[in-house]
Amino acid sequence: MVKDSVTNQIVPKAFYSIGIDQYAIDVAYPLLTYQSNEKVTVIFETEHPSKASVYRFWGYWLHWEELIGSIIAAFVLFQIAVSITNNPTEAALKEQMDYNPGKKTKYD
Repeated sequence: MVKDSVTNQIVPKAFYSIGIDQYAIDVAYPLLTYQSNEKVTVIFETEHPSKASVYRFWGYWLHWEELIGSIIAAFVLFQIAVSITNNPTEAALKEQMDYNPGKKTKYD
């Protein structure tokens, strides 16, 4: 936990080093809390060590941006499907009205 110099609030940060280089990342995720001096696993790409993340399901595998984007995409696709099925074309209505299921044998 580190005190932010701009907002004067306590912000959770993870510190790690690679050789002589020191890095710090912000680990504040919604619905996730950390204790002071809690040890966490940090994952990073060797070519971009400053782009790191704490290895947890929430925050590494699942981000707020992805979750909100997926919900919005599902809602939009659902609305498109509803609008298509509620407003069929004249040809589709005629085809549904003219449909006559024929007699079928039991083992067709």
